[in-house]
Amino acid sequence: MDIDQAYADSSPLYVLDPRTRLLGVVTFSMVVALLQATHALLYSLGLSLVFVIISRIPFTILLRRMFLFNLFLLFLWLLVPWGIPGEEILTIGPLIVSSEGIDYMVALTLRSNAIMLALIAFMASTTITSMAHAMTALKVPDKITYLFFLTYRYIGDIYNEYTRLVNAMRVRCFKPASTLHTYRSYAYLVGVLLVNSFERAQRIRAAMLCRGFNGRFPRIEEKNFSRLDILSLIVLCVVLAGIIYVNG
Repeated sequence: MDIDQAYADSSPLYVLDPRTRLLGVVTFSMVVALLQATHALLYSLGLSLVFVIISRIPFTILLRRMFLFNLFLLFLWLLVPWGIPGEEILTIGPLIVSSEGIDYMVALTLRSNAIMLALIAFMASTTITSMAHAMTALKVPDKITYLFFLTYRYIGDIYNEYTRLVNAMRVRCFKPASTLHTYRSYAYLVGVLLVNSFERAQRIRAAMLCRGFNGRFPRIEEKNFSRLDILSLIVLCVVLAGIIYVNG
């Protein structure tokens, strides 16, 4: 949330229409998700790095997000290569690491990092409001658009509520351990968080109805695609077509 608020208008990608950026990142993600060859995935990773450089994301923010994302991939690296049958390259007791498992994880790592970098670059150049308007203009179902917008808008408030409850537990000298009391306390924490989130959602709905909300967010301005938008999409499609060709 800190990216789109502080750095969106400083990115050269900001001059593009939000619909162009949304179409571009969706097309890029779909193509990369279908790639199989390692060299094609490397090209797509390089293209996503170009997006990141153009978007001018602060390195510390980018590093923090990619570190957390790759922690999950590290967990998969510890599990998946042992479970895919194929040519044996390492044996530890009953566990066998196959070359097919290693190849699969290499492709998964390159593919997921390429898509994630492109998404981060897209988020860095688009505010949440512009993104919701772009989704509406591209005929994304209203319920999906509003669910995405409101989730993104209030996830920080839910986290703040979670932090407040955890601090309240710590003030009362709560120390987590592998005991029934700890499990019960965390269950109460989750329950209170859900109840508070539900009550907040009711208050937000009431506030929106008081302001005349009729199921649709009004659009203040309507922009047309510029020549730069069309040219950008054409260039992206040509580059992606080249990557698909290399993929074979």
